[in-house]
Order: sequence, then structure tokens, then C-alpha cells
Amino acid sequence: MADPILALTGLRAGYGKTVVLENLDFTIAPGESVSVIGRNGVGKTTLLGTIMGHTTLHAGRILLDGADIARAQIQDRVRAGIGYVPQEREVFPSLTVEENLDVAARTGGDWSRDRVYDLFSNLAARRANRGNQLSGGEQQMLAIGRALMGNPRVLLMDEPSEGLAPVIVEELQKAMARLRADGGMTMILVEQNIRVALGFGERTIVMNRGTIIHDSPSAALEADPDRVVELMGLGEGAAG
Repeated sequence: MADPILALTGLRAGYGKTVVLENLDFTIAPGESVSVIGRNGVGKTTLLGTIMGHTTLHAGRILLDGADIARAQIQDRVRAGIGYVPQEREVFPSLTVEENLDVAARTGGDWSRDRVYDLFSNLAARRANRGNQLSGGEQQMLAIGRALMGNPRVLLMDEPSEGLAPVIVEELQKAMARLRADGGMTMILVEQNIRVALGFGERTIVMNRGTIIHDSPSAALEADPDRVVELMGLGEGAAG
């Protein structure tokens, strides 16, 4: 088995003095796709934010290819190969699609504007439009495309289907399936849409109260919907 590209050990993190993640351990292999599910407030977004450097780290290690980046600045994590698609999308409203992509471009990888446009044809057609002239779905595509322009080795995606029409969600699923089929990029998807989550990741983890309570192949959960309901309903009063 390959050494993990990303390993979290004994992670305790949150916001200021508030601890959300409690002694969390997690590893992911190079090229693997993992979905993260759980009820609202259990720490899923905090998990991605901690990997990216947006939270307060109280304890633990974050190893990227064996190097501890737990105290690294956000820009250094990006340079090391972590891409992040935030839940709020955060595209630059006054910049065009093309400019939004160019701002994030990093040399030394396979991702370019043309490749992003091949993945998202909607963006190619709207390349001269500003960020605030795009639909919600197009903004989500742009957020993913911008992250890809950084040529990441690990891509973190937080709730990409949230608030989008089913037809747009289907387009995003096809694009994410293409990314997974390429096989070179490691991806972690936080997703409230269970169908989307289980269809994306070859492996799914379930979180509750700031830690991982289940980790298995996604196919096992797809075959046992009652187990999914049971896991998603565990515990009361979770924070995060």
C-alpha cells in the first residue's frame, strides 16, 4: 500500500478557544477520492478548513508527503500542493472568468485555462463575463476551475452542490467524475447530498461530534441505506 499523501494525526482544532475537531486521525492515499458526510455542525467544513489553515490548531500534525504543514501559512500550503474550493465559492466579482482563473495560475502542472474550459464548457462561453454576472452554478464551476489552476496534488471541495438546481448538480458530477477518472489527483469532498457523495468517492467517511465514526468503501454504504441513516442520526447536540 502506498504511503499516504495526506495524514492527520491527533488533530484538535476549531475557532479561537472553541474546539471542534477532537483527536481526529485520517489518511488518504495518492490519487484516492474520499467523500465526507455527516449532519450539519459535526465538523466537516472545519476539517477542510484545518487542512487549509483557516482554523485554530490546538494539537496534532498535518503531514503532506511526510512534511508537517500544521503550522504553515495558507499560501505555503497552496504552494505545497493543496487546492481549496470553499463553500461560499468566493469568486472575484469584478474580475472576468479568465482573470479569475489567471489570478490562481501556477506553473509546473497540467492545468491551464484551456483544460478548465474543456472541463467546464459553460465557462468557456462566459470567459469575458465578470464573476458577479455568472449564475450560482457557473460560479461553482469557476471556483473549482480556479482551484485547479493552482495545479494541486490534493483538492478539497466543500459542499459544491449546495443550492444548485439538479441539472447543474448533474453537470458538476460529470466533471468531478472526469477528475477522478484522470487518477492523478487526490480529492476530498464534503457533501450534504448523500447520493452525490457516495457516487463520487471510492471511500466515504462519516463524521459526528468532531471525529470520524465510520470509514468504509462507498459501495458498502450504497448497498446499505439503513446503515447510512443510522450513522447520520448518531448523537445529539454536536458542535462544529
